[in-house]
Formats: sequence, structure tokens, C-alpha cells
Amino acid sequence: MLNLIHTFPSIAALTLALPGGVTFAHTEDPILWYDEPAEYWTEALPVGNGSLGGMVFGKPATERVQFNHDTLWTGTVHSYHRDGAYEVLPQLRKLLWEGKQREAEALAMDSFMSIPLRQMSYQPFGDLVFHFPGHEAAEDYRRELNLATAIATTAYTVDGVRFQRETFSSYPADVLVARIEGDRHGAVEFSLGMESLHDVSDVIAVGEDQLLLRGHVNAEGIVFAARVKVIVEGGKVSVSGNKLAVQGADAATVILAGGTNHRGFRDLSGEPEVETGVILKAAARKDSGSLRAAHIADHGRMFNRVSLDLGSSTAAELSTHDRLRREDKSDDPALAALLFQYGRYLLIASSRPGSQPANLQGIWNDLRDPSWGSKYTMNINFEMNYWPAQVTNLSESYEPVLDMIDELVISGRETARAHYDADGWVLHHNTDIWRGTAPINHANHGIWPGGGAWLGFVLWERYRFTRDSSFLRERAYPVMREAAEFYTQILIEDPGSDWLISGPSNSPEHGGLVMGPTMDHQLIRSLFRVTSKAAEILETDEDFAAELDEIAARIAPNQIGQYGQLQEWLEDRDDPAIDHRHVSHLWGVFPGDEITWDSPDLMEAAKQSLNFRGDGGTGWALAWKIALW
Repeated sequence: MLNLIHTFPSIAALTLALPGGVTFAHTEDPILWYDEPAEYWTEALPVGNGSLGGMVFGKPATERVQFNHDTLWTGTVHSYHRDGAYEVLPQLRKLLWEGKQREAEALAMDSFMSIPLRQMSYQPFGDLVFHFPGHEAAEDYRRELNLATAIATTAYTVDGVRFQRETFSSYPADVLVARIEGDRHGAVEFSLGMESLHDVSDVIAVGEDQLLLRGHVNAEGIVFAARVKVIVEGGKVSVSGNKLAVQGADAATVILAGGTNHRGFRDLSGEPEVETGVILKAAARKDSGSLRAAHIADHGRMFNRVSLDLGSSTAAELSTHDRLRREDKSDDPALAALLFQYGRYLLIASSRPGSQPANLQGIWNDLRDPSWGSKYTMNINFEMNYWPAQVTNLSESYEPVLDMIDELVISGRETARAHYDADGWVLHHNTDIWRGTAPINHANHGIWPGGGAWLGFVLWERYRFTRDSSFLRERAYPVMREAAEFYTQILIEDPGSDWLISGPSNSPEHGGLVMGPTMDHQLIRSLFRVTSKAAEILETDEDFAAELDEIAARIAPNQIGQYGQLQEWLEDRDDPAIDHRHVSHLWGVFPGDEITWDSPDLMEAAKQSLNFRGDGGTGWALAWKIALW
């Protein structure tokens, strides 16, 4: 989701009282604001309740609210593992030890990868499309996203009438709400339709004030349904074909409920047409003020725990676009504080108890073929999404991660047995809603078995923040122990030394298939250490903890190479001219804690590696480099 932070327009903080009596938020609230509508999807403003997300464009005459649901994916219930894949492990290792990387990758592609080779993609749901006749000539325009209230607001004037729209996605009511008002009696008029990119979908009218969008992604997979209802104050609402029309109203409240038949990674028993009807009926019983107040209170309970004041300047008086266009932003410290709060906002909006975890784009996606499938990349991006969770007091946002880990353990046991003939569980570099754990895409980056070790470390970090011994005993330790058990069985002695190493594997996502990448060893040592510590705290598994300590001491250590760098691989073959976006071998510096200033030589070597890699890269890569520095 840090990808999302760097993809979306950045942030601003000014709030003003606008003409026509419309007053925006208090000046102390963190605000993104603009003086023009969004032209592109990446300029729209995101709202979300963990599961149901919306992108608000803020166009006066033809408004679009593109919406998503976190369970709408391609594919169907499926185990990705390849039975008997473990039989080629000895040959893969032999080829790699002999320096025959290309041959090893070819063998892996033929006999060791997942079935199918690629995982599934997160999908767009649909669009709410509004037409406001005569609003093409809007004046005094402003749109904003208040991060403290999680409400996107658009306001403008047409022929002396001030119009305001508020859009939010309510966690308590599980609906997306759009409130439309005008400051002249009977001035609110518009038509409303729903659209979807999916070929097998249709929209029908239900009664005089409701539309139903229904369809499916593929024949045996996800079935979806969305219902929208319009409630008017004054005036009337009517059906015109497969659209709703509002005439002569003082205000209108639009309520959207959406869902799918997904009830678990191996359960498609839901009935979204029925269930969205129940949700919509319950929400429609409440007036718009009550829905709004409950939403603000719910969001505020999480968001308002943390404030950050870095000072301000006259730059804060500019719109977001203007602040971002300034060549020198060093005199705008409030922009950094707003970016910090925007990250917290996005995590709250895309990860709440009961939802799926935040994927590569949170919950916001408008493409049937999004970048990287908008999945869960487990070798950095997924974990990075949740770096703000504990340290910025958003512990509840971790609940979907814990639920996903429980499911990954089930799938990962099957992969461990099929691909390694091992006990415990394993997760490779990617997963999706079907909880694939087998190596995917290509052997030169997809065979990375470190996901279980990293997630075990994540569970330990959560315990360190919460000090919840029940959580450690009942949820975390069993998962950590099984992950550690897997690695005790797949580590193998290096022929050139007496070290234990991991492999075949990758140093994400750089250098192809190898034996003994540094990141693997950092992760596995850390997992063994924290699992042993957890066993000590829980006064259990004394013999197993001792075994982990003994094995950890034999794992290939961090090494300093010929250029003074921290080696990325077992061999000293780093190229200082390569500025690859991944710095996987520095995991032990951050987020791990294996390399500290207690080992100054290793820290200096890590610094040298950072210098070699440079300051470029994608958004998430820059964020990791910042954290490392």
C-alpha cells in the first residue's frame, strides 16, 4: 500500500470557509484539497471501510465514484502446489552448486513451480455514475478529503446555488454513502446509474428507488452483487430504464452495499444478492445524520490517537497540487506530517477487523489487469503496508493479517509437503485471495521460501507491542513453531563449508536462482531466535528451543565483501554498479534487528551497500531506503 501512497496525489492541509455557507473542517484537521476535479483515477480521493472502497472524482456535471470490494478476485478455490515437486530438489541444488544457474532455472520451471504458474488478480467492482444537468458551468470549486473524518467533499456554485456532496464508506453500517445537498429549495436533480467492466453483469431496477448490479468474474468463481438506494428529502425519485432519476429535491442520500459469495479461501457459499439487501435495508432505516455521526466516531476512535505537528509555513495555504509542484518543498514541514497521517488513513481505510488485508493497492483498483495483479507480494510490500500499524497505534488493522496467516498455514503445509517433503508450513514470494503458497511466475524470482519466516517475525513483533501472552500462546507461537520446523528440515550443509544454507532460493528479486542468499539466513536466524524466546516465555518446548539455537549458530553468517559491502549472496559477487530497487540483504538492519551498532563493521558494510544502490527506485523502494538510513 505504500505503492498507493506514492501513486495517489500527495497531501495538503488548508481548510477554508467557502462561499455560499458551506464550511469545511477545522483548520487543525489534516486535509487534502484541490481546486479542480480529478481527471485521472490516480487523482481521485479514496474512501474505504476495510472491505468496501471508493474513488471519488468530484466532477460537477458527470460524477464517477469507482468502487471495490476486497473479496472480488479472478479464479476460484484452488491449491497451487505441485505434487511430487520435491523429487527434483537434489538435482536443483547440484546444478546450482556446479554454477549451472540457467539449467537449474529451466528444470525448476518444468518441475517445481506452482500450478497454474500465475496467481489470480484483484478486480474492480463497478462505478456509480451521476449526471447533474446544467452543472457544467460550476464556479468556486473545491474538493477535499478530511483524513480525520474520512469524508470526501465536493462543493461548487451553479447559477447562485451552492451544492455540496459528501462521500464516505461506513464501517459500522458496511455501506458507502453519498450525501447531495443544495442551498436552494428543490435544487437537487440528477440521474444515477451503475456500470461494471465485467462482461457477465447486468443492472436492473428494484422498486422505485433502488438498482441492483449483479454478475460474476468467471463461471466457477466469484459472484458479486451491489445495491444502491436513493432517499430524497423533498422532490421525488423514480426509475428510468436501468437508472434512477431525482427531481426537485432539497437533498438526497445515496447508499451502496456491495459483496460477493466469498466467505473464506475455500468457501464460496455466500449469497450476495440476499446479503446486500439485508445490509442496505438496515442502513436505510437510519437518517443520513446518524450514518455520518456513527462513521466519524468509528473512524476517529482509531485515527485520532496520534497527532503530529512539525510546524507550518505559508506553503500550507496552497492547494495540494500547487504544493507538490513547488520545486523546493523544504520550507513545508506540514506536508511531511500530512503524508504521515495519509499513510495511517489509508491503512485504516483498507484493513479493518473482518476484512481482507490491504493488498498492493490497499482496496482501490480500477483495472481488470492491475499491476502485479494487485495481490500480496510477501518479500517486502505486504509487510511494509503494515509497518505503520503498531508504531502509529493502529493495532486493530493487524487483525486481517492474523486471519490471513491462519489460512496461509493451511495452504503452506500442503506446499511444504509437496515441494520439500517437509513438515511445517512455507510461503513463497506471493499470495492471493486463494492463499497460494507455492513458487509462482518464474524460477528467477518466484522460488523464495522466506515468507513464513518473515510472518513469524511479524507475529513476534506484535507480541512485543501488545505483551499479550494469550495471543502469544494461542495464535502466534504455534504458527512460529511450525514455520521454524519447516526450516530445520530444509536447511542443507554447504559443500564448501560447514555452514547450513537455504536453497534453492532467490535474493528478492535480484540475481536469479541461487543457493544461500543472505536475506534467507537473516530471516531464518531471526525466526529461530524469537521462536526460542517465545518458548522460554511460555515455558514450553525446551528441547525444540535448544535445537533451534544450535541450528541457528550453524547458519551461514553475514559477510563483508571485497568492496566493503554487506554480501547479498554466499559468494562475494556483488556488483557496485547495480542499483537494483530491492535491498533484500539489508533486512537484518531493518525491519529486522540482527545487524545493529553492536556490530559496527556490519553496519558500515550495510551503509556501503546502500550507497552502491543509490537513491533511486519505486515508491516502496525509496521508503525502505529511508527506513534503512
